[in-house]
Amino acid sequence: MTKGKTFIISGPSGVGKSTVLKALFQGRDDLYFSISATTREPREGEVDGVHYHFMDVAGFQSMINEDAFLEYAEYVGNFYGTPKRFVDEAMEQGKDVILDIEVQGALQVYTKRPDTVRIFIAPPSWDELERRLIGRGTDSPEKINKRLVRAKVEFQTANTYDYFVINDTVEQAVREINAIMLAEHCKPAERMKILSE
Repeated sequence: MTKGKTFIISGPSGVGKSTVLKALFQGRDDLYFSISATTREPREGEVDGVHYHFMDVAGFQSMINEDAFLEYAEYVGNFYGTPKRFVDEAMEQGKDVILDIEVQGALQVYTKRPDTVRIFIAPPSWDELERRLIGRGTDSPEKINKRLVRAKVEFQTANTYDYFVINDTVEQAVREINAIMLAEHCKPAERMKILSE
């Protein structure tokens, strides 16, 4: 069985990552979406092991000490991280693993595992990103402005990624991600192993 690969999807808030990923996963059982661990309390309707792996600070700290995370960060007083175990198990089962993480986390993962494939999702324009953020109706103008400033900072790192996908339409973005994933599995390093078995 061919081992799965890890793919990082990053991009600014409001670019439509969740919508693209939802469409990418439709009708596919060969993909695994990495679920983060967190020390924050579950919100209403959130299920442990589905939305997050909820844990206490002591448990999270011991996982840090054991180097059990691919990446982790503290955000607004809570810890968030990507446990290695679930990623490795899925890859051993031949599944490709999708990590939806921001640029700092992506750098941590890539430092530990340079064979990780990094895909940056960008909006078709800054105006469109602003329109999408306003359209969500969840943030104040000040918060939207902060998100746009952060997006410009994140955009500065886009050229360090392996691939750059523009989310103009969800269908096109999904087509491009699927093409990237297929191409990554056609590399000689992976295909030559089959002939030597």
